[in-house]
Amino acid sequence: MRRNEILLDTHIILWAISKDKRLTHKIRSYLLNPNNDIYYSIASMWEVQIKYDRKKLPVSGIEFMHYCEESGYHKLPIDDLHVKELAGLERDEAAPPHSDPFDRIILSQAKAEGFTFLTHDPFFRGYNEPCVVEV
Repeated sequence: MRRNEILLDTHIILWAISKDKRLTHKIRSYLLNPNNDIYYSIASMWEVQIKYDRKKLPVSGIEFMHYCEESGYHKLPIDDLHVKELAGLERDEAAPPHSDPFDRIILSQAKAEGFTFLTHDPFFRGYNEPCVVEV
């Protein structure tokens, strides 16, 4: 049976860490499905650390990484293929602006790797990428 490769948006992991009520049954089903290989991006670690340093998050990038490792998630480094995909991302003209660099590189990683990207962020609708699953 083919395994499904899922790349998580940063906030999905943060919700799991904090046991946030926004972590719906649908999200949990992705996380707990034994046929899914779950990945987190180095970009998420970086994003979390920056927000931790600015006192916007109670979790550091290293704590975030440890949670991911304990949960069995795989680390996805950033490489040149991801940056190349980033350069080709297009957004609908009618969509609201989306300039978050972390979101864009994580989406690029999912697209370049052929992974499903799991997010709850409606800003990703404007990219019309088939890899995005909004939960």
